[in-house]
Amino acid sequence: MQIWIVWLPNVGKSTLFNALTQSYAAEAANFPFCTIEPNVGIVNVNDERLEQIRVVVNGNKIVPANVEFVDIAGLVEGASKGEWLWNKFLSHIRNVDAILQVVRAFDDANVHHVSGSIDPKRDIEIINLELIFADLETIDKRIGDNAKKARAGDKEAKSREDVYARLKSHLED
Repeated sequence: MQIWIVWLPNVGKSTLFNALTQSYAAEAANFPFCTIEPNVGIVNVNDERLEQIRVVVNGNKIVPANVEFVDIAGLVEGASKGEWLWNKFLSHIRNVDAILQVVRAFDDANVHHVSGSIDPKRDIEIINLELIFADLETIDKRIGDNAKKARAGDKEAKSREDVYARLKSHLED
């Protein structure tokens, strides 16, 4: 399973990444875009029941599940339009299993906030809107590609038209 840690700059994403991966792999600093290249850490998900299963099936070894955490640069308003490096990240984020959104709710004059003030509700809206805008771009592309197939008589493409239209309507709402 791959989980990306996403939010605005300077909210504690890299600190959380380091805690989850029990490492100091991600630099955690008090300035926006401290993380340029994604930090990747793999954590085994140990479960004592695996040993019981191994005994019952007479297995040789236990291979625990693992979670890959990816700490990426802070998302900023305008990311879906290609601001900073986010157009690159948004193209990859569609392939992850989960997105872990970290919101800043602490006030510390020594830690810069990119919007100049602490407002978790506003920050949540910024991130969600940027992700929605990226999804809208994707669904528009799929609608265009699908329309060509539907005009050519592809029955599966015809059946997808309604689904894509409903998805687009939902995202626009």
